[in-house]
Amino acid sequence: MAEDRNTDGNARPDGRDTRWTGHRAERRDQILTAALAVIGREGTPVSVAAIGAEAGVPRSVVYRIFRSREDLDEQIRARIADDLLASLYPALDPKGTIREAIELASATYAGWVAEHPRLHQFLGIGSPEHRLSGSRVVAGTRTAIALHLARLLDSYAEQMLGGGRAPAGFTLNLAFGMVGLVDGVVDQWAARPGSRSSLDELTHFLSDALWGMLSGATPRLGLKLDPDQPIGSALELPPPPPGGPGTRGNTPW
Repeated sequence: MAEDRNTDGNARPDGRDTRWTGHRAERRDQILTAALAVIGREGTPVSVAAIGAEAGVPRSVVYRIFRSREDLDEQIRARIADDLLASLYPALDPKGTIREAIELASATYAGWVAEHPRLHQFLGIGSPEHRLSGSRVVAGTRTAIALHLARLLDSYAEQMLGGGRAPAGFTLNLAFGMVGLVDGVVDQWAARPGSRSSLDELTHFLSDALWGMLSGATPRLGLKLDPDQPIGSALELPPPPPGGPGTRGNTPW
């Protein structure tokens, strides 16, 4: 079949290969977009047939693009994470006061989860037929955002210490602790819609808790922070790490 050709006699792609590669990429994007639409509308119990119907292709075509249901689910998680990070990364650009920066990041993440509860659930547990047992996308998401935050904290500490640096591992410990706190609190909030706080209360709690971690840790650097102090204009946001587990080059939470 033409779609299975890889090279010609000179081991170089021919025109049919190039066309098939482009067509396959388009179909892949079409199917993933459809999967997010179905999950967002109906929840995690989504079948391959339902995804194919949303994309306008038969089930057999879905399995021609993805190796297995596990592969499809993992790439769906990667697409969800990409979309989450597209919303979250701009909110991590430090501006205004420390309090305002923390509140913006907290409100953005909590707000995305509240707006996309079924996508957040799929990201965390997968489909009922293939429960999540160890997703590289999910693990890579948390690691990537924590490393991004650690680089930001390193830059901020260097500015406040007049060119000095925090002890080895200090900002990593702080960044991973902050990410773990947010992840745990928001996961339990999303899982208990009948007994949870309001979204505003969740955001306030996250902001207070993150400020508590930050203000409690920084005295070890000889710093006493004021939540209403402006973030220095000289601080530059480190760029997100290139590549990553997402399907479009982003690296998710």
